[in-house]
Amino acid sequence: MERAGYREEAYFSVSHAPAEDDAGRIVGMLAVCSEVTAQVVGERRLGLLRDLAARAGETRSVAATCADVTAALSGDRLDVPFALLFLRGPDGGLRQAAVAGIAAEHPASSCAAGSPWPVERALAGEAVTVGGLAATLGLAGGTWADPVDRALAAPITGEAGSAPLGVLVLGVSPSRDLDAGYADFLSLVAGQVATALRNARAYEEERRRAEALAELDRAKTQFFSNVSHEFRTPLTLMLGPLEEVLAAGGLEERARAELEVAHRNALRLLRLVNTLLDFSRVEAGRTQASFAPVDLAALTADLASTFRSAIERGGLTLDVACEPLATPVHVDRDMWEKIVLNLLSNAFKFTFQGGIAVRLEPVPGAVRLTVRDTGVGIPPQALPHVFERFHRIEGSRSRSHEGSGIGLALVRELVDMHGGTVEVASGEGQGTTFAVSLPTGTAHLPPERIAAPDETPERGGPARAYVEEALRWLPDEATATVVPLRPPPASRPGAPGRGRIVLADDNADMRAYVERLLGAEHEVAAVADGGAALAALRERRADLLLTDVMMPVLDGIALTRAVREDPALRTVPVILLSARAGTEAGVEGLEAGADDYLVKPFSARELQARVRTNLELARLRREAEEQAAQARKMEAIGQLTSGVAHDFNNLLAAVMGSVELAERRVTDERVLRLLHNAHQAAQRGAKLTEQLLAFSRRQRLEARPTDLNGVLSGMADLLHRTLGGTIAVSTRLAAELWPAMADPNRIELAVLNLAVNARDAMPRGGELRIETANVGPGDPRPEALPPGEFVRISVADTGEGMTPEVQARLFEPFFTTKPQGKGTGLGLAQVYGTAKQLRGEVAVESRLDRGTTVTLYLPRATEPAAQAGGAPDEAAAAPGRLRVLLVDDDPQVRASTAALLEEMGHAVAAIGSGPEAVRLLDGATAIDLLLADFAMPGMTGAELCARALAARPGLPVLLMTGYAEAASLPVGAPVLRKPFALAELAHAMGHVLDDAPGRVLPFARARERP
Repeated sequence: MERAGYREEAYFSVSHAPAEDDAGRIVGMLAVCSEVTAQVVGERRLGLLRDLAARAGETRSVAATCADVTAALSGDRLDVPFALLFLRGPDGGLRQAAVAGIAAEHPASSCAAGSPWPVERALAGEAVTVGGLAATLGLAGGTWADPVDRALAAPITGEAGSAPLGVLVLGVSPSRDLDAGYADFLSLVAGQVATALRNARAYEEERRRAEALAELDRAKTQFFSNVSHEFRTPLTLMLGPLEEVLAAGGLEERARAELEVAHRNALRLLRLVNTLLDFSRVEAGRTQASFAPVDLAALTADLASTFRSAIERGGLTLDVACEPLATPVHVDRDMWEKIVLNLLSNAFKFTFQGGIAVRLEPVPGAVRLTVRDTGVGIPPQALPHVFERFHRIEGSRSRSHEGSGIGLALVRELVDMHGGTVEVASGEGQGTTFAVSLPTGTAHLPPERIAAPDETPERGGPARAYVEEALRWLPDEATATVVPLRPPPASRPGAPGRGRIVLADDNADMRAYVERLLGAEHEVAAVADGGAALAALRERRADLLLTDVMMPVLDGIALTRAVREDPALRTVPVILLSARAGTEAGVEGLEAGADDYLVKPFSARELQARVRTNLELARLRREAEEQAAQARKMEAIGQLTSGVAHDFNNLLAAVMGSVELAERRVTDERVLRLLHNAHQAAQRGAKLTEQLLAFSRRQRLEARPTDLNGVLSGMADLLHRTLGGTIAVSTRLAAELWPAMADPNRIELAVLNLAVNARDAMPRGGELRIETANVGPGDPRPEALPPGEFVRISVADTGEGMTPEVQARLFEPFFTTKPQGKGTGLGLAQVYGTAKQLRGEVAVESRLDRGTTVTLYLPRATEPAAQAGGAPDEAAAAPGRLRVLLVDDDPQVRASTAALLEEMGHAVAAIGSGPEAVRLLDGATAIDLLLADFAMPGMTGAELCARALAARPGLPVLLMTGYAEAASLPVGAPVLRKPFALAELAHAMGHVLDDAPGRVLPFARARERP
């Protein structure tokens, strides 16, 4: 039919019925025509979709699925004249996977460049209609074989979030319009094809994974088999000579003990090798069983009795009840021994109280072996996995964490080879029961594997290795088979360098071996599990924890975490020992907090070196912590000292000012002497506060040209009082000594520190010599001293001297050789720091019993030293009558200072706070000089000066302070230190009024009066 401009495929239903008149006579025929195109075409298309859906549900390969798709599409040429399927290859490119209705070699059957198919748009997820294909394709289709002119290119969608698998090109029938219904049909076809291909891809992936796992499993089994065979030769060469030497006799006890350890562990290794070999043979199907009639009751009772000594030493009971059987049971004797011994070994490993019961009894058609224990039990979630190879129950309490994880898996395989079954029942904390059932008779066995009875069966061979290993799980005191490899070292807890090590390992031989390696140099406390190690650490602190990773109760990783979480133990260094090699195992240990990780087997030298290194690092950490604590203590002392010095200087300022004024007004000689003594005592107190500030590093370094001979001469009385009467002091001061760049107060403190150290080195008396000298470019000097001219001070004693080791650490902060509480270790460090700050050097020469000489080298000053004579002349420095604003929060200092100012003839306005002074300055009161304390509550002297200069620019200001750090003082403000004499106050005021503002005046302390 042509009703839309093309020959359209259409279907009609025509029905005929007779036409009757009113009398019932047939007078004609009624023909009814109905169009049924949609119904016919819809059923046809639905059939194709059903076919595709059925094929998509089948699990096939990709190639088979493509063939099925081709067959289905070829069956509906009216709706799909042709089809092309392009799939992505491994390289990402498209390849032809299936064709229908068109030749595979047709030029249009390719998706290469120049093809008419918009594959890039389709791969981007778009369904694209392509027209004008009649000339390119040359294909006929539809009901009347009209040229095919259009096609739909649709994506083959992959899994969610993945790229399309390819492109499906479906031809459009020339006999149907590509309306919405037709387009939806073609989209459904593409969807069904995509589903089928996704299923096929998933099937192939799963099959490849299964094949890869099977191949890996075969390779692993082959590897175990090969390795087991290769191990047997060196083990034979180890065990043979060891057994011959042990049997020969005549060995020393220590040598025999060491050889027995080697023999025991070689046997254990042989058992592990045999287990691996048996398991690999069973899995590979190469095990050749030989089923012979055996008195199973006697054999089972014999095997169980070999474990009796180990079980009873472990504090358990063993109950064996094997009923005599009416007839022998056909079993492979070696396999049955492995079944019984593995079950007994497993029961003993996980049982700590109660006992183990072994039962063998006949049941209908079979015999049943039951091994029941009262151990820790198995968690319900682990029960389905107990017979899986390499499965281990994490966190379960056991006598040892050793084991390959294939014992129970081997039991199941061996029982299966006998045609039997093995079952397990368990509850946590209630014990475990294993039940093995073997059929009687021979009908279930391969006839070719049935053998005659063995008249001379070998007994006890395999059992010995199992029992020897079980004995290793017992504590050392529970078994005499673990022989110490050395006599216990003499207890020397106080010996220098002898650290305490806690060793945790569940293998008794390993504990004995490591204890022998480390016991000569360290005190070793060996325990069998992580819980005991943690208790030993908390009972008595150790210097090092050396622990195995795989242990019962608490493994090495959990033990390390527990140590790091304990505030009292978190600094203890930890070395993990493990047979688990590989980066991941080491990273896990280090992430848990371990300091080092050592993989077994290790050499004795490597273990000893790592232990020494970690002990030394731990010592350095402890010293650093002690130094930090001492530094915090000194910081606190410094803060306390600064406050005390401030208060002392305020008190001394009031005392000295009052005493000086009293001296001026008193004429009685006796009273003058008393006042003079009080003034001298106050001056000594002022010097003591300066030394306290220098000691606490709260006083700034004031380097200036200094006469070192004058400084040392002024210390004569102080040195004699400090050293006492048993030590003679002699000085040898160079004539024409150059001035040195130094801080006199710091130099006094450094010399005093050296003198005190010398006194302590001469407990029975001796001589202290102090010398000065010039050091020119050509004179001998230390190598560390830079070129230039220097002045040296040497302090020598005739004391005990020092060892080279002590000399190497002499200037370390907090290092001291004095008893605890007798020294801080800061004195010589301060001497060194002072010399370095002044760009000088310190040199030490010392010999035991010959004394020590410490020499300070200080740079030569380019200017002459300032003369520190008597008190300044207040008459020369005092200005005329001034109006002075005095501000100090201490009433006594304020009163004494006001009295000194009034004594000098000045008018004084004395105020106790900064805000009050600001109010006065804001007024009209005439002020010639502001004299303010620096440290005041509410408003400091520096803040007051700023407010005063803002209100009255050019106003002379002078700050007083009993103590202030250099960083706290305002830049450019002159400062007068408390306590001060009248002449010092007058001298400072004169400088403030005469000099340009902005210069900090280094007002010198007047020397004590003679």
